[in-house]
Amino acid sequence: MAQNPEEDSQHSDRAEQSIRPESPSHPVPSSPHDEDVESGEDRQMKVAMKMVGAAMVFIGFIQVFLSASTGAEITVFPIILYFMGLALWAYSSVRIPVVRYLVMGGSTICALAFFHFGEVLFWHKYVIYWGTIALVVYFMFQTPKKPSSGP
Repeated sequence: MAQNPEEDSQHSDRAEQSIRPESPSHPVPSSPHDEDVESGEDRQMKVAMKMVGAAMVFIGFIQVFLSASTGAEITVFPIILYFMGLALWAYSSVRIPVVRYLVMGGSTICALAFFHFGEVLFWHKYVIYWGTIALVVYFMFQTPKKPSSGP
């Protein structure tokens, strides 16, 4: 049974293509739609929100920390400032949507609860203090994913 020579060459070309790996010298170009490209204005807004949120968290945390260390009483406004800054920061910084919205929702609920009750107890200060330390440690040791730069 003799086969057609054209079929043999087509069959060997297909087999060669399936065995031969992609060469790294000829990368496949990616289309611009594959990348999640942010406009300059979006990036600037996120940076501004990160800065404002971090400043609000810092100002609120400093007042809570000084109050806890000296035993002085504080009003609810530094706590509200702290939690709203945390919500702003989470919105602009956290990439995983579930974590982002959990942090934002939790901080908004806490701020509204403090506003409703109108007082800050001693143990509230320590929960905020240690919670802040845990949050900073978590995000400090999380390695960011770097985008691939291509060849």
